[in-house]
Amino acid sequence: MGVWLNKDDYAGDLKRVILCFLIVYMAVVADTDQDFYSLLGVSKTASSREIRQAFKKLALKLHPDKNPNNPNAHSDFLKINRAYEVLKDEDLRKKYDKYGEKGLADNQEGGQYESWNYYRYDFGIYDDDPEIITLDRREFDAAVNSGELWFVNFYSAGCSHCHDLAPTWRDFAKEVDGLLRIGAVNCGDDRMLCRMKGVNSYPSLFIFRSGMAAVKYHGDRSKDSLVSFAMQHVRSSVTELWADCLTSQTRLRLSGMLDGLVNVGWMDCATQANLCTSLDITTSSTAYFPPGATLNNKEKSNVLFLNSLDAKEIYLEIMHNLPDFELLSADTLEDRLAHHRWLLFFHFGKNGNSNDPELKKLKTLLKNEHIQIGKFDCSSAPNICSNLYVFQPCLAVFKGQGTKEYEIHHGKKILYDILAFAKESVHSHVTTLGPQNFPANDKEPWLVDFFAPWCPPCRALLPELRKASKHLYGQLKFGTLDCTVHEGLCNMYNIQAYPTTVVFNQSNVHEYEGHHSAEQILEFIEDLMNPSVISLSPTTFNELVKQRKHDEVWMVDFYSPWCHPCQVLMPEWKRMARTLTGLINVGSIDCQQYHSFCAEENVRRYPEIRFFPPKSNKAYQYHSYNGWNRDAYSLRIWGLGFLPQASIDLTPQAFNEKVLQGKNHWVIDFYAPWCGPCQNFAPEFELLARMIKGKVKAGKVDCQANAQTCQKAGIRAYPTVKFFPYERSKRNIGGEQIDSRDAKQIAALIYEKLENLQKHGMRNKDEL
Repeated sequence: MGVWLNKDDYAGDLKRVILCFLIVYMAVVADTDQDFYSLLGVSKTASSREIRQAFKKLALKLHPDKNPNNPNAHSDFLKINRAYEVLKDEDLRKKYDKYGEKGLADNQEGGQYESWNYYRYDFGIYDDDPEIITLDRREFDAAVNSGELWFVNFYSAGCSHCHDLAPTWRDFAKEVDGLLRIGAVNCGDDRMLCRMKGVNSYPSLFIFRSGMAAVKYHGDRSKDSLVSFAMQHVRSSVTELWADCLTSQTRLRLSGMLDGLVNVGWMDCATQANLCTSLDITTSSTAYFPPGATLNNKEKSNVLFLNSLDAKEIYLEIMHNLPDFELLSADTLEDRLAHHRWLLFFHFGKNGNSNDPELKKLKTLLKNEHIQIGKFDCSSAPNICSNLYVFQPCLAVFKGQGTKEYEIHHGKKILYDILAFAKESVHSHVTTLGPQNFPANDKEPWLVDFFAPWCPPCRALLPELRKASKHLYGQLKFGTLDCTVHEGLCNMYNIQAYPTTVVFNQSNVHEYEGHHSAEQILEFIEDLMNPSVISLSPTTFNELVKQRKHDEVWMVDFYSPWCHPCQVLMPEWKRMARTLTGLINVGSIDCQQYHSFCAEENVRRYPEIRFFPPKSNKAYQYHSYNGWNRDAYSLRIWGLGFLPQASIDLTPQAFNEKVLQGKNHWVIDFYAPWCGPCQNFAPEFELLARMIKGKVKAGKVDCQANAQTCQKAGIRAYPTVKFFPYERSKRNIGGEQIDSRDAKQIAALIYEKLENLQKHGMRNKDEL
């Protein structure tokens, strides 16, 4: 039986249905709009360690293993797992901050996670230990080059021996806290760093100090053995003069902790009774004599007597009593900064002393850099600090040119980070910008980094800018602009995400979109100065590509500026183009600007990469790139594969007659057709053949078809590259092996060998 509704009832029900729908819709939207930071419960300023800790806490709570009755457990966990995978990666985090999830279109991998036990026992093993600093790829160099002594544990979360060592490593870290820095590197998260440091087994323990080679620990993994090994590398010196009852081990530890700050000594009151009596010392004790202290009993009030026998307690007490940094006055500030390098602490009012007594080591650790340490009270001269854009306590490096050349520190306020900043900054050419010195109409080119101090990718980029500035000194100026201080200036340049790095060259403005590394910044600048990719229009495309000469080849990228995969491709495209100079012409065409032309060329997607081979009588011909990887290496291999072979295929007879008995220099690629690395190396060898053409001949020997020849030449692996120089005496069939797979490196090695041969020949002529 049907139920009839009157008009008012129907209208009321309809309103309720719409209201329910809106509530559900808003809930769904709110859920999908929840950003990655909110999902993990961290702020945008969160460090890598804070992100790991937050994710671990959520993983243990929300893991499907612990929520078997929740049908949404899997999808909920995937959300926080995805958030963590993005935010822990510096480059992905920048893309997410700038574009949101649409900026991660090319990085959708995920959907897998570990068991609950993994997050409980294996994840971030040392994140909760205050004495152990977990170092990632960006922090590592700054830490071990700071001048402090570091003992670092390279581990893997899945390694049982690493877990066995963990309790001992924690106890050891507490034992030597203050004497040296204890670090940990998770090789699961930072595989490249571990590979670069030669770590091939876990756990691997290394001692690092700036200026010396790393020393690997090979002893047993007990706390006493680790302490004994560490003490061998601690600089310590104890003079016999001080009155104390400390053990010799405690004296050595104290000496190491106070190295360069305080001289450590000891004195036996049984043999120095008069001196002890003059100091009114009747029982064993420990005393600290500050600068200017006297041994006169009547005036020994400035001598500090310590009751503790613990090295760390004595160390902390002495550190608190060491003199503070020099306070500079407003009247002399400009003059003092104009004649010396300074690391200056800015404070406001009475709270001028550093909260961390460890920072008093800066004076000693920066002595070789000729950097003086001081402090300045902004409340005494607000206008000076305002002109320097200093509005809160901070520190800055001044480079010996007054207040014109300086850089504010935006990293961690801990000793090793400040040390790394000071050492990098005084030797680099990066300056802090503001409205007064912003290069709006400067005739010289500038690279300006628009950033926010709370943004972790911004802080990671700063040391890379310093490295790049040293290479480009005199060609390009570097500056940084804090958008939290100069919001109006950043808005004027439409800065919508941090960091945004822009090159200003008079009226031309170029935004940098590459990775945060000095190498790629240098590549970007090199490409601006000497473009490797030709920007094509419909007219120039017809003239240069369609009407190309018979021996010319082209690779062209059809792109659109709004297309994110196109943005990711562009730096790789330029990098590839530089490696193909003289072999393949490389161009790009903007399909947003020339939309109808691209439609006529049947371009249906972006980016569309095409190779145009040597011109023939056939119809208009090209090859489209359908590979999965769009990196410079893969694209170069693909393009080189279309070029005619420049090397010579050698039979056993030809190898014997032309290489061993001929009068030319030869470089030979010994390969097997079924060998994957050989196939990958083949285009690179062809590139080498073209690079050395006219000076050295390039040949290839198929070791599957000519096994005996390869056996005589001592070939044990494929591919093997050997150099056979021409000499008057009979050549060795074994040749000279070259352990490189890079065409430029091989060419450089060959030219070096040829130069040595020529010098050797000249010496022989002189002797004759």
